[in-house]
Amino acid sequence: MRLSNLADYAVVTMSAAARHCGGGRVSAAELANETGLPLPTVSKLVSKLVAAGLLRSTRGAGGGLQLARPAAAITVADIVEAVEGPIALTACIDGGDCAIDHDCSVKPHAGLVNGALRGALASIALTQLAQARETA
Repeated sequence: MRLSNLADYAVVTMSAAARHCGGGRVSAAELANETGLPLPTVSKLVSKLVAAGLLRSTRGAGGGLQLARPAAAITVADIVEAVEGPIALTACIDGGDCAIDHDCSVKPHAGLVNGALRGALASIALTQLAQARETA
C-alpha cells in the first residue's frame, strides 16, 4: 500500500503547522513556503483539514491557521482519513468491485487487517512528526 500524494502532502502540511503550535497562527502561504508544496495544493489540503476538524481557520487581522486540538491528540490516521476517507487495504470493505467477492474466504477477516493498519497509523502522534530530526 502507498499513500496518495495528497495524503502524504497532508501529513507534511500538518507537521509544519504543528511546529507553529503555541507560536500563533500561520498562513497557507507560509506553510507552502516551509514545505515546498505549491500554494494551490496546500490551500486544497487546508480546506479538507479544516473540514475534518484538524485545523482551525481564523479570518481577519491576526487570522490564519492553527491546530484545532493539541498535536499529541492528532494522529497520522486522522490526517490520512481527512484526505482519503476510511483507511482500508481492501476495496471490498466499502462495497468496491471484486471479481471473487462471492467466493472469498478472506473477506470476513478484512476488518482485522484494516483495523491493524489503522491502529498502526493511529499510534503515530503528530508531535512525533513535528520534532526536528536529529542527525547522527
